[in-house]
Amino acid sequence: MMDSDDAKQYENMLLGILAELRSEMNQEIDETAPVEVNGSMGRVSRGDAIQVQQLALEMKRRREERILRVESALMRIRNGTYGICVRCQDPIEQGRLNALPDVLLCLECAAGSPR
Repeated sequence: MMDSDDAKQYENMLLGILAELRSEMNQEIDETAPVEVNGSMGRVSRGDAIQVQQLALEMKRRREERILRVESALMRIRNGTYGICVRCQDPIEQGRLNALPDVLLCLECAAGSPR
């Protein structure tokens, strides 16, 4: 089980990540809006605009997904289960938590290694 000082450190780290992600979502230029089809835009330009739109949509989806993972990690801190692999129930390595504080699985489970 993680001590309260470590839990507080990870909570602060996760809150910082969450604030940054939400800030990015709020500042995002709306490149996800539908591409207008008009006579002045050529076929190549329209294709480029659609590609930019798809990339922006994917980046937005990934940010939203990461926000959910970070919020879930904060909930696990409150529940006292943070740092425990959700699959095997073993502690997640501290180096892994430092690199990916919203991670759910230990390295072995993430790699698909049998226990």
